[in-house]
Amino acid sequence: MITYEDFQKIDIRVGRIVEAEPFPEARKPAFKLRVDFGAEIGVKRSSAQITKHYTPEALIGRQVLAVVNFPPRQIGPVRSEVLVLGLPDETGEVVLIGPGQDVPLGGRMF
Repeated sequence: MITYEDFQKIDIRVGRIVEAEPFPEARKPAFKLRVDFGAEIGVKRSSAQITKHYTPEALIGRQVLAVVNFPPRQIGPVRSEVLVLGLPDETGEVVLIGPGQDVPLGGRMF
């Protein structure tokens, strides 16, 4: 079991996907993303295995939640700076998590 203080160490923020493109070098089908978290954090890169439910065009402008304080991770040629969050559907494919209406970029989940 974790404490509330442990939970507070995870910095989950809302961002808007501003770029999405295929990631053909990935082992599993994925997209390369650029997500804008507003002035404080800026635009960060990520990769996400979300090709079953989304197209690059449909992702542009979508608000998503992401962990922004993990260390960057090299995924093939992409340096992933944030972890975009999602939940598995009934077949295990990822469905993105985001607010139900637009909120200010960079807002922290608590």
